[in-house]
Amino acid sequence: MLVVTYFSNDIILLIYRMQTIPSVDLRDFLSDDPVRKQKFVNEIGKAYEEIGFVALKGHFLDDELVDELYSEVRNFFNLPLEVKEKYEIPGIGGQRGYVSFGKEHAKGRSAGDLKEFWHFGQYVSEGSKWAGEYPDNVDVTELPKFNTVGKEAYQMLEKTGQYVLRALALYVGLNEFYFDQYIKDGNSILRPIHYPPITEEPKEGAVRAAAHGDINLITLLMGAQGKGLQVQNHAGEWIDAIAQPDELMINVGDMLSRHTNNKLKSTIHQVVNPPRELWGTSRYSIPFFMHPVSDMSLNCLPQCIDENNPKLYEDITAGEFLHERLVELGLIKK
Repeated sequence: MLVVTYFSNDIILLIYRMQTIPSVDLRDFLSDDPVRKQKFVNEIGKAYEEIGFVALKGHFLDDELVDELYSEVRNFFNLPLEVKEKYEIPGIGGQRGYVSFGKEHAKGRSAGDLKEFWHFGQYVSEGSKWAGEYPDNVDVTELPKFNTVGKEAYQMLEKTGQYVLRALALYVGLNEFYFDQYIKDGNSILRPIHYPPITEEPKEGAVRAAAHGDINLITLLMGAQGKGLQVQNHAGEWIDAIAQPDELMINVGDMLSRHTNNKLKSTIHQVVNPPRELWGTSRYSIPFFMHPVSDMSLNCLPQCIDENNPKLYEDITAGEFLHERLVELGLIKK
């Protein structure tokens, strides 16, 4: 939709209000054809400048792995609460294991989101200096396949994200492999989420996931095939973000937005409650939050600063920024 707004000084501002999420195919980038590769770079870069989200085909998750993961995730969340709660680990800000219903809230809100979730974390390479940096992953003894399937999905999503970041590095004028050094053994998180049936009127306007931006570099989301996820375009309008069955929804996080001086946009999004007639149904989604190692500098890239785009953010590392945001989300207490 092209919208024309007339100002009193007769200046006409043309605003393009993006109404759909663009779809791109990673196989273009992976091809040996430089024209197809550049086409992917241009398409995903333009989308991230204009809306901050794309639907991505050609990723590394096959249908069998996706089905297995959803099966194991449902099995876990169907366990009795007292069983799930024994996997809620104190003192680590919810970075591994189970986080119970309503505990996390969006930045600036006090009402907890209507969800419970699990965190798989990094599988650090042998001999890495980051081996002692992260909490251990938590094994669910009641479900022998849960952790095995979770690890495989984690690694396939991480592989997909690596190629997306290579394309974005080229788009902003960096070496293609710039991000590789920072995401190897990075503090990435795979988060299976269960939005349980709504059994009574939510308090304080609580929703399944209140409007927020993601913390990390990029987020790769499984489970956006039905209505619920909404994205706010640059005109302030909420649009439905619905992926096809073979697509992941991938968005820019605040770390990447900050690092590129807001050239690539971290877009506010939310998961709204379903219509009342569907309150009795569950929703599952599985985002992969791709984080760098904690000592990565998020300082605004010189390639993204010029006379028309002055530096917007103070210098900070990824670890410092993550800690600030976990406090804001209520997962770490001051």
